Amino acid sequence: MSLAQIDLAAAVRTRDFSGLREALEKMPPSEIANLIIQIHTDDQALLFRVLPRKLAATTFEYLPLEEQEELLKSLAQEEVAAILNGMADDDRTRLLEELPGAATKQLLTLLSPEERAEAVKLLGYPEDSVGRLMTPHYIAVQPNWTVQEVLDYVRSHGQDSETLNMVYVVDAHGVLIDDIRMRSFLLAPLDRTVAEIMDNRFDALKATDDHANAINLFRRTSLTALPVTDTDGMLIGIVTIDDVLDVAEAEATRDIQKIGGSEALDEPYMRITIGRMVRKRAGWLVILFLSEMLTATAMGFFEGEIAKAVVLALFVPLIISSGGNSGSQASTLVIRAMAVGEVRLRDWWHVMRRELLSGLALGAILGTIGFLRITIWSAFSTIYGPHWPLIALTIGLALVGIVLWGSLAGSMLPFALRRAGLDPATSSAPFVATLVDVTGLIIYFSVAMIILRGTLL
Repeated sequence: MSLAQIDLAAAVRTRDFSGLREALEKMPPSEIANLIIQIHTDDQALLFRVLPRKLAATTFEYLPLEEQEELLKSLAQEEVAAILNGMADDDRTRLLEELPGAATKQLLTLLSPEERAEAVKLLGYPEDSVGRLMTPHYIAVQPNWTVQEVLDYVRSHGQDSETLNMVYVVDAHGVLIDDIRMRSFLLAPLDRTVAEIMDNRFDALKATDDHANAINLFRRTSLTALPVTDTDGMLIGIVTIDDVLDVAEAEATRDIQKIGGSEALDEPYMRITIGRMVRKRAGWLVILFLSEMLTATAMGFFEGEIAKAVVLALFVPLIISSGGNSGSQASTLVIRAMAVGEVRLRDWWHVMRRELLSGLALGAILGTIGFLRITIWSAFSTIYGPHWPLIALTIGLALVGIVLWGSLAGSMLPFALRRAGLDPATSSAPFVATLVDVTGLIIYFSVAMIILRGTLL
């Protein structure tokens, strides 16, 4: 625990409220939040009662959702009302949608009529839409205003705006027609009009756009805020980069957890209960376990060939792991490329061609290593018998085919899932490996039956 945390906890215990208030008022809200999460929940409530109302609301926004929920339970109704009414709309929406329906309904009654109307409006948008992230607090001006009028308006209304980096230009009907950086107004003559500064080029999001569209547009434009319009082009809010980064982090976490072969945890690893974690992981493990049983079925089908040439069984782990690894590589690369917008459904043919060439090259590399391994071993040992050249050729060619098949299967499965309307991340590495394990055995023993026919088989 840092010195600041120790001092904070000590001041709370000794009830030095005036000293606490004086010290905290000099700190940024994000730093106060970091200190608060280190102390007991009961003390957190006490600390919030010391903070000025506006600072308390801003600090509350920086706390993790779990901490916010616990803190709300410890505060009086009027204190909760003050915090909720002072929060940014997007942060409040994120909190309300995480709470049970009954709790959300109760908290909505604590909001002022204006804030309640805005909260209900934002909660009415689809769960993964830009509308849930936007805030209606921004600076909008009209084309006939002068630079002086714009600056005066910013001074009188800017304190409630989410950001002052961008000023949005709307017509008499509220339709967005341009966005202008504040820098342009600061450097322009005061008698110049907004219309003279406009270039009529801007990027905007629709309220119904999903999070992926927002992430991609922020990446392409490098802006810190983007305007949000309705279907008629009217400006209804803005989305800031910090909210989109939070969403991108959460979605990346869910995808990584799915790729690892489990359901998304949807809460921090250290906070989720053991029971919930087991339920999240058990489903996929059971499916993968049952699928791996097909491997034993496949080996049973070739039981006669294994009995005649026991040496073939020595290479089964090598064969199935190579196919599974190549498939896992391909699926992971394609899933990530889809997530960042590098690859779309229509690109499946281009991806297949690339994986066809990559699979052949990778298979040739592993096949050559496998061939040389048997060749070198046979120079010092008789473990592979007199027909070792044919066994080496079998392993080499089988590896080419299995790695090629693994690459193709791993790269095409995400496309199939996306086409079916499912999350490509569910084509996890373990799932692809299991699929390729079974088919890899079939390829392996089929090649062996062709090459070793008349000798070992």
